[in-house]
Amino acid sequence: MFYGAEVWDPWLIAAQIVCLQCLYYLTLGFFLCFLVGTRVSRLTLVYFFDFATITTSTVTGRCVIASLLPSSFAGAGYMLYLIERSKKCLDFSATLFIIHLFICIIYGGWPSSITWWVVNGTGFAVMAWLGKYLCSERELREIPISRYRSNV
Repeated sequence: MFYGAEVWDPWLIAAQIVCLQCLYYLTLGFFLCFLVGTRVSRLTLVYFFDFATITTSTVTGRCVIASLLPSSFAGAGYMLYLIERSKKCLDFSATLFIIHLFICIIYGGWPSSITWWVVNGTGFAVMAWLGKYLCSERELREIPISRYRSNV
């Protein structure tokens, strides 16, 4: 892909946001199934969106934290393929976590737990920094040139 003059495409941006959000929640659900699903009788949306479940005082709460952080690492990998530009990683990471905050507010109220803010802030930082690093490494790769050039 060539990165010359960028064209502002709102449909592409919206599709990237939706895809990144869906992949993040699918990954979070995968980790929650294995880490929290084995500890509780029924895995519900409470573990996705209620701030009260993110706690260090219970083993289940620590398992929820252990599910959120690898999901951020995976989100950085998703940005490598969906976003492709290092300068856009901070924007897309912030968008993902702001949407997550709004969903959490709608589901369980304003997150009053400091643990929720620390865990999600760390997840945001990991996703933004690692996504930026991975995308910049891809952008800085040499362009392969064929051994055999045509005689022009």
